[in-house]
Amino acid sequence: MPAYILTGTPGSGKTAILRQLELDGHAVVEEAATDVIALWRALGRAEPWREHDFVDQVAALQRRRFAAAAAGGVTFFDRSPVCTLALCRHLGLPPSRLLREEVARAEGEYERTVLFVRNQGFVERTAARRLSFADSLTFERVHEHTYRELGYTLVEVPAGPLAERVATVRRSLTI
Repeated sequence: MPAYILTGTPGSGKTAILRQLELDGHAVVEEAATDVIALWRALGRAEPWREHDFVDQVAALQRRRFAAAAAGGVTFFDRSPVCTLALCRHLGLPPSRLLREEVARAEGEYERTVLFVRNQGFVERTAARRLSFADSLTFERVHEHTYRELGYTLVEVPAGPLAERVATVRRSLTI
């Protein structure tokens, strides 16, 4: 199964691109961190990303979702363990043993070409997305550096209308 990572800063428009790819018939796997944050906030945890086991919960959910999608055709993943490593770096947290194992495993499971969705010039706050636009730009740089450091090739998906962004993905991967 070709497994492509779609990543970028929070609020960059990844979800809209994924929805269009899904409507076009491609398998899509949702972002794990957003779902862990939403659940934990519903359970009364105000800042889940500060919890000691947050990173491991995200990494474990990413692993389960990858395994569930493994039998399909071309699949697009909203983030990967490498993104979780970038999040650790952004938050100043050391990566856990589980996360280091998942990052190593990712190198053999995901395609080495990563679709890097650039920011749109703003960030809309949500229950899970609470960072400022300035912080999102810092996170974008950490994200980019982390992928490049691990030897991934980044395909730029520039800001713009959704149709143009999806066309960039299709052209880049010839799907």
